[in-house]
Amino acid sequence: MTLENPLPEGLWPVMLTPFTTGNYVDIGGLEQLTTMYLEAGANGLFANCLSSEMFQMTDDERLLVTKTVVNHVQGKVPVVATGTFSRNTVANADFINKIYDTGIQAVILITSMLVEPDESEDILKSRLELIMAKTGTIPLGVYECPIPYKRLLSPDIMKWMAATGRFVYHKDTSCHSGAIHRKALAVQGSNFGFYNADTATALDSLDSGGRGISPISGNFYPEPYTHLLKLYRSDGRTPAVNRLHAFLTMMDRVTHVFYPFAAKLFLQRRGLKIETNTRIPAETLTNVDHIRLNALMDSFKALAEMYEIPLVLP
Repeated sequence: MTLENPLPEGLWPVMLTPFTTGNYVDIGGLEQLTTMYLEAGANGLFANCLSSEMFQMTDDERLLVTKTVVNHVQGKVPVVATGTFSRNTVANADFINKIYDTGIQAVILITSMLVEPDESEDILKSRLELIMAKTGTIPLGVYECPIPYKRLLSPDIMKWMAATGRFVYHKDTSCHSGAIHRKALAVQGSNFGFYNADTATALDSLDSGGRGISPISGNFYPEPYTHLLKLYRSDGRTPAVNRLHAFLTMMDRVTHVFYPFAAKLFLQRRGLKIETNTRIPAETLTNVDHIRLNALMDSFKALAEMYEIPLVLP
């Protein structure tokens, strides 16, 4: 069944997946993490994504993670999840149907899983048409995931996707204000929501009509991002909003190092009872890396105090 209304505006965290010391999905930890996102004011959740280490999980684990999040959320916010892990359209369509049955609001297609780097956007369009034909009326989304390679969409194909009525979520990784503006303009007035992955261009994307943001730094500290969005929606791009955004932009440079291990370590230090295990190989943090991560924690706490942002974890 297609969505009659667009997905909500706001913060859509790209969820982590906690693993046990034995390298199994930590269901209890995942539920705690989901609660944290909700209490921090998340407006939607993107489960089974790159931050979730989706490429390091089996199909059964991807379904387990997604179903766990859906069940724990209990309808408080919508959940979306990735459904394409093959170059084979039939295999993709089969998994799209399976993961949609977990209760999510839309299934996300990875643009770089659908076409090779040297294949044209016309071929991408034809593959999207095949997927739509094989998945009934399931609401769909797209994610310009940097793995296996980054495949950015043009405003033209996004306009076409919006016109089909099937696409409701786009996670953008352009990281360029001009490109973002053109793409957001192409889907304006439709149910095809534009959500920016990049902190530095977050306000520019909102100015251009973007519906929300999905930065990886939101996995370290979602609270300042929900506060930024609240201030922006209330008063626009005020000096206070610009200043908060500037702090978040500078802090964002640290969060991309040793990710997602660093995010799990940061949340553990914040009080979340999860392990730091990742299935993505991570190098050992040096002394300098620990100093930077400690500085990030100090900066986050100072920012929360400065803006009187309530924290959901101590």
